[in-house]
Amino acid sequence: MARSIMIQGTGSNVGKSLLVAGLARAFVRRGLSVAPFKPQNMSNNAAVTPEGGEIGRAQALQARAAMRAPHTDMNPVLLKPETETGAQVIVQGKRRGTREAGSFMRDKTGLLEAALESFHRLAQDVDLVLIEGAGSPAETNLRKGDIANMGFACAAQVPVVLVGDIHRGGVIAQIVGTQAVLDDQDLDRVVGFAVNRFRGDLTLFDGGRDDIVKRTGWPCLGVVPWFNDAWRLPAEDMMDIASHAGGACKIVVPQLERMANFDDLDPLSAEPDVTVEIVPPGRALPGDAALVLIPGSKSTIGDLAFLRAQGWDVDIHAHVRRGGHVLGICGGYQMLGKTIDDPDGVDGRPGKVDGLGLLDVHTVMAGEKKVTLTEAQLMDDAVPLSGYEIHMGRTQGPDCNRAWLRVGDRPEGAASPSGRVKGAYLHGLFSSDAFRARFLAELGFESDLLYEDGVDAVLDQLADHLECYLDLDQLLSLAQPVADQVADPSE
Repeated sequence: MARSIMIQGTGSNVGKSLLVAGLARAFVRRGLSVAPFKPQNMSNNAAVTPEGGEIGRAQALQARAAMRAPHTDMNPVLLKPETETGAQVIVQGKRRGTREAGSFMRDKTGLLEAALESFHRLAQDVDLVLIEGAGSPAETNLRKGDIANMGFACAAQVPVVLVGDIHRGGVIAQIVGTQAVLDDQDLDRVVGFAVNRFRGDLTLFDGGRDDIVKRTGWPCLGVVPWFNDAWRLPAEDMMDIASHAGGACKIVVPQLERMANFDDLDPLSAEPDVTVEIVPPGRALPGDAALVLIPGSKSTIGDLAFLRAQGWDVDIHAHVRRGGHVLGICGGYQMLGKTIDDPDGVDGRPGKVDGLGLLDVHTVMAGEKKVTLTEAQLMDDAVPLSGYEIHMGRTQGPDCNRAWLRVGDRPEGAASPSGRVKGAYLHGLFSSDAFRARFLAELGFESDLLYEDGVDAVLDQLADHLECYLDLDQLLSLAQPVADQVADPSE
């Protein structure tokens, strides 16, 4: 019978996703079959599953850590922010529509039921389900109708381990304060705590750890030091992406407001000869870049306006005049064209705008959303690559006659007459070692990195790290059998 346990945090970005990934790999190495699960996630960095659905990128990484194919049941509710107050709602992998935040908070009809359904399906053929919460259970204003933290834990009757982040300070108050604001039914779910991201001599926190135990009565499962190689794993949250200093090949990325599917940057950041510079709003794009990479966007027209507001359009045109290269992926590809037309507002607010005009193509946001894993190859020499498509737009124009990728018999992408400006809808293409080496060679740099092997090596190192600093035997003993009956979601 499957058992389950839930990792909740005292706040956002305390390392829950990384801990679940490391635990998944550690327990798989102990001979257990493991599935990750997050009832509700919010991220524009989605992964595509083999069945053609969307889940959060962190759950795809956790599935990889568990040595399982990603599945939509691993993240049944995914919110993809489009504006400051609205988000696209993905339920069990499929787009259900766009909701304003207030409307979503007032009406979550069917979402807890969908989460429970997915959870029980996952539990049918594994030994252990590792559940990740979202944000913090201490946000008492969000408790009514909650499906991300204690609302799910109570409905599914799963035990909870609370994780605090000592790096941001005040970890004693984080954990003790969370206990102080939880109601009795939520407190009954908590079976222990852990402290994450410690730097320095662990013994210096012995007194703090013991104080938390004394004040809460909860056992401590461990104090986990900072994991230095975390940056080598794909990031989910835009807050986690950062510039990475490497070699002389400088790739510059404007940090768009609604940047999406930025896992395209991870393999490039891992290259020793590549420097990836994420340029924040208010700063000009550096003039010494080999490549300007315009990433995907959850709101292409909105992010194009944001790009222009920073003056980055001027910088990009100057970069091209100097002989520099530009690559646009998905939304970035659409921005490179002459026009973007979204008559029905399927990707944000309705409207038609001029693009950057660096590619002679036009995009119309229409038709069904395309969500698929894709095998492709370079048009000129058949170098293979794998990736995924996740977009609404259709792009056509004369520069598509210079498509530089082929998907089956279908040409994909567009290129300028010089070949220095390119765009395509294919995400994840830099994960393919042969393609990445060929692409960097065009910029004048060599690559012999085996990226995917490196990700698995880091996951093994993370599992080793947690074996040292968390009591995994105790954590496994606290996991409870998945209940056949769940609590009434209306209560």
